[in-house]
Parts: sequence; C-alpha cells; structure tokens
Amino acid sequence: MSSTTGTRAGAIEYPDRPEGPISAAIIAGGVGALALGILTTLAEASTGVADWLQWSDRVGPLSGETIMAVIVWLVAWTVLHFVYGRSPIETRTALIIAFVLIALGVLGTFPTFFQAFAPE
Repeated sequence: MSSTTGTRAGAIEYPDRPEGPISAAIIAGGVGALALGILTTLAEASTGVADWLQWSDRVGPLSGETIMAVIVWLVAWTVLHFVYGRSPIETRTALIIAFVLIALGVLGTFPTFFQAFAPE
C-alpha cells in the first residue's frame, strides 16, 4: 500500500475551509445575549424604555426585550457573516469573544445587577 499524500491508506482528506461563517454565528450569539442583558438593565433603569419595550401588557417589557434581542442577533449574524465570510478567524477566538459577551449579557439579566440601576 503506497500513499502519495503521506497519510495512511483509507484516510479521508478534507479541504481546509475558512471558519469565518462559523465564527460569525458564534459571535452573533454572544452579541444577542449581550443585547438582552443591556435591554433588561435599561428597562429597569428607565420607565420610558420600559414603556417602549412593553409590546404586550400580559408580558410586560420582557416582550420587547426578547424581540429586540433576537433582531440584534439576526442583524449581527448577517453583518458578521459578510465581514468574516472568507476570513481565517479561528473558532477558538470566536468562542472566547462569545463567552465574554454571554457572561456580560447574563450579568445584565440578574435582578441583583439590574435593580441597582432602578430609580429610587
């Protein structure tokens, strides 16, 4: 069994593809989580923002917060896909960025945090 590629016989070789689209999706998820945290904190800090985000009386400001966070996520994914589409950005870097953004977003949704911004 001779192999011209230097790999063992029967091994499957895959072409190296750019990881940009995958990285864009991962980072966009972090951006969406951060948007939810920011909107939650803003709704607690300002009655005007809370009123604007209250798209359903039964749900309260959470209805607008989640819809806006999904819109931010979709826009971020689209923009990042075009920015990183053919880029060699590593998935590991994208995961680190996303974890930081998600951690900040989760922090913004903790009552202990966002209630600190509530008007007296």
